Amino acid sequence: MAELYVKPVPTSEMSPGPPPIGPPPPSNKAPIPPPVGSCPASSVEPPSFPVVESEALMEDVLRPLEQALEDCRGHTKKQVCDDISRRLALLQEQWAGGKLSVPVKKRMALLVQELSSHQWDAADDIHRSLMVDHVTEVSQWMVGVKRLIAEKRSLSSEQEDKEEKSPVTAEENQTIPGFQQAP
Repeated sequence: MAELYVKPVPTSEMSPGPPPIGPPPPSNKAPIPPPVGSCPASSVEPPSFPVVESEALMEDVLRPLEQALEDCRGHTKKQVCDDISRRLALLQEQWAGGKLSVPVKKRMALLVQELSSHQWDAADDIHRSLMVDHVTEVSQWMVGVKRLIAEKRSLSSEQEDKEEKSPVTAEENQTIPGFQQAP
C-alpha cells in the first residue's frame, strides 16, 4: 500500500480570498489591553452589589453572627439563643467541611454586612433568596440566621425606644441654676 505525504500548508495560505497586500486590516476581535490600573473584566461585579472577594472567609461571616447572638443574650430566651447557637455551629461545620458553595458563602457575607449595618429588610431578602435558591444547602442552619435577624431587629428597636425616652427623662430631671424646683 502506498503512503500519502501531505505537505503542510502555511496558515497564511489557509485563509480564503486573495493573499493580503500591505498591513492587515484592524480587527474587531483583536484583544485590546486594559487601561493601566483597571481590573480585568472577569472580576467586575454589578454596581448594585458591593464587591465581595471570590470566596468569603468563614471567620468574617461567623464572627459577626456570633457577636449578634451575644448582643441578644439577656434580652432573648435562653432556649432561643441555644437553638441559634446550635444552628450557627452547623453552619460552621458545613463551611469548614467544604459543603457550602461559593454563591452561598458570598451571599452569607452580604447578609452579614447588611445585618451589621442594621439593614434588616436587606438581610431578610438575602436570607429568603438563599432559602429559595439553595434550600438543600442552607435549610439546617438558615432558620437560626433568620431568627437572629429577627432578634437583632427587635433588640435594636428596643434600644432605639430607650434612646428616644432617655433624653425626655433627662430633661425632666434637669434643674436650672438659681431656681428652685417646685415641690
